[in-house]
Amino acid sequence: MKHSAAFLKIVDDAKSRIRQTTPEEVKARLDRGEKLVLADVREDREWEAGHIRGSAHIGKGVIERDIESKVPDKNTEIILYCGGGFRSALAADNLQKMGYRNVISMDGGWRRWNELGYPTEE
Repeated sequence: MKHSAAFLKIVDDAKSRIRQTTPEEVKARLDRGEKLVLADVREDREWEAGHIRGSAHIGKGVIERDIESKVPDKNTEIILYCGGGFRSALAADNLQKMGYRNVISMDGGWRRWNELGYPTEE
């Protein structure tokens, strides 16, 4: 997908303030049994078509509204992912502005997870 320059500019700005990880690191951590919240911020139709096994769905359009009821502890580690790492970066930036201190965006997102052949579910 080709993104507009204006969109990429706000994504780059958000990425300057957030932490990022890779699908490879997330998979390794899950394999070790680490406790973390893995949240898919894609649209409902994207989630229904397939998502990372064990992840929770909280779409980018509602995450700021609903996060406090789903993850009330602002110290909880939350790893966000989307299709490629752009929407998750924007969501991570906003969650940090809301006081969440341990939010990470998964760069490469769902596309990279699938390229690597990692477990998914519908």
